[in-house]
Amino acid sequence: MPVDPLWNSTKATQLAVQRRPGALIRLGREHRAWTLAALGGRIGCSAATVSRLERRSRVIDLALVHRAAAEVGMPRHVLMTSLAPPLTAATVGTRVTACSRDAEEDPMRRRTLLTATAAAGPAALLMGLDEALAATPAPTSGLGPLDSRLAAAREFYDKGVHGRLLAVLPGLIADGHRAAASRQDLDQARLSAVYTLTSSVLSKVGSYERARLTADRSRTWAEVSGSPLAEAAAARELAIVLRHQDRHGEAQRLMTSAAAGVEATGLRTDASAAAYAQMLCTLAYTAARGEQRGESLAMVEEARRSARQLPQAPPPGRLFPISPAGVALYAVGVHWALGDAGAALEAGKDLRPDQFPTAERRARLGTDMARAWWAWNRPEQTARALLDAHRASPGEVRDRPAIRRIVSELGERHPHTTGVRELHAAVAMAG
Repeated sequence: MPVDPLWNSTKATQLAVQRRPGALIRLGREHRAWTLAALGGRIGCSAATVSRLERRSRVIDLALVHRAAAEVGMPRHVLMTSLAPPLTAATVGTRVTACSRDAEEDPMRRRTLLTATAAAGPAALLMGLDEALAATPAPTSGLGPLDSRLAAAREFYDKGVHGRLLAVLPGLIADGHRAAASRQDLDQARLSAVYTLTSSVLSKVGSYERARLTADRSRTWAEVSGSPLAEAAAARELAIVLRHQDRHGEAQRLMTSAAAGVEATGLRTDASAAAYAQMLCTLAYTAARGEQRGESLAMVEEARRSARQLPQAPPPGRLFPISPAGVALYAVGVHWALGDAGAALEAGKDLRPDQFPTAERRARLGTDMARAWWAWNRPEQTARALLDAHRASPGEVRDRPAIRRIVSELGERHPHTTGVRELHAAVAMAG
């Protein structure tokens, strides 16, 4: 279909470069001689909502922007330009040091600087990420191919090394945007993956507003790429953020749609079958947090059936590394969320750390069992499970707000219980 000349006009180009999607929607609406009410009727909202959408510089409802843009005929590449964060005026070079030339020429110095940045503390790292989200940094140079760096960043996540991951994300975001400028589906899917990973770690450390922003961006780029698996991963991250914001109904609807989208692919490959099992697991936990007992338990059973044919040890690099043991671990969380600590402990009694390939999952086994023991009022078993988790990955105990609260409450209520003092000492040393 030919593109309407309107979208190649100077006005449209300027608005896209200025990152004003609302103004572009207004341009398209007025070009079609539609009233605010007419466009609102087409996209299912009021004229006042359309007016706010067109006037705001900040995107509040990404899904509504997409619907309105499609209705007025805005091409995808124009919309994506308007939604992308602005580029900084800085020259090309690594962003981990003021002396970018030295860092580019000396790999050892570059690694040292990255380590120093990671040691600066979560607040400093989140501030650096804020800057990258507000204005895309200049692309890096000399740091290697994007795919290998993204894989290395995922390893940081899998090891629970959250500080180092936060330190490298600004460069990945910059280079992901540079690659996505090719308008190639694979490059756009890679950028979505960068934002998905960013949202994952931000949710992990309790930075939910930032996680919502990056989840929205992940979903946008996934939709543009046309990759069903990228769309599923992005939808899952957004649902997790919505769940943390107590918007359980929205999260559940989103995950239901995401699971249906993956199922519609036919599940002909192990990768798509794993994606479907993961969607069901996340949907089950989301339903449980929304107090939908029947649906959450039904989804866990469906996830178990779906995962039966999956390998016990997922192959490296799989986007959704779920396994039968992984589904059983989700069942622990589902029962805990439903308020049945006994059933949670029963679901996890035969799980072992060696069934999980990453430190993050092994630690998650410890923290999920600790939550169940704590709800069962068993402080000694709680401390023991948290020590197991800490040995697997200190960051999974230290960096997660909900788990830190349990550690603090253990110290306040049961300071003399076996394991509690050791746990506090270990967490304090890691911090």
